[in-house]
Amino acid sequence: MSQPPIPTVAPSAVAGAGSPPTAAAWEAAFAAAAAYERFLDRHATAEQRGRWEAVHGRVTLTAAQQAVLAGFVRRMPVLVLAGAWCGDCVNQCPIFARFASAAPAIDLRFLDRDALPDIAAHLRVCGGQRVPVAAFFSEEFAPVLVYGDRTLSAYRAAAAAQLGASCASGVMPPPAEQLAAVVADWLEQFERVQLILRLSPRLRQLHGD
Repeated sequence: MSQPPIPTVAPSAVAGAGSPPTAAAWEAAFAAAAAYERFLDRHATAEQRGRWEAVHGRVTLTAAQQAVLAGFVRRMPVLVLAGAWCGDCVNQCPIFARFASAAPAIDLRFLDRDALPDIAAHLRVCGGQRVPVAAFFSEEFAPVLVYGDRTLSAYRAAAAAQLGASCASGVMPPPAEQLAAVVADWLEQFERVQLILRLSPRLRQLHGD
């Protein structure tokens, strides 16, 4: 039986697709971003900052989670596209700050969603500019993973409650059990990237174990 012809794509169909940012472009975006407190200083109102701080105060790490983070040794730049106004950021970004405090190898920066549109365009989720989105890199800013905007536990909770809003207000912090589940979800991604970096033959040759 004859095989169907392979479909062709006209050049015009992909003309606007663009190119992935180079490592230098990602590094420049990372340099333009800000650490946790500085990001809030730049972009958050007093009310917004109070919401972030309230969640930050509720994020706790188990002894096992702290041990995992303490074992990170490979520098891991993490660029988080975020908005100080976004409830999903309120409920998740403080988790990243807790991770970075427990693991000095995590080099964490936050970039306002609207600050660098050319970079943000490459961090879309389901075709939309959702936040937060975390982009993980190697030491030389080779992309490793892009993950967002909510974890599986958060989506399960939203689906169970039949929430229609794509970005909650952040006025009410998540229940303790849900917050703990989201912490665990995110830690899996951070640990996965750290292990990818640790086990990369190329990086081990360049930087050692």
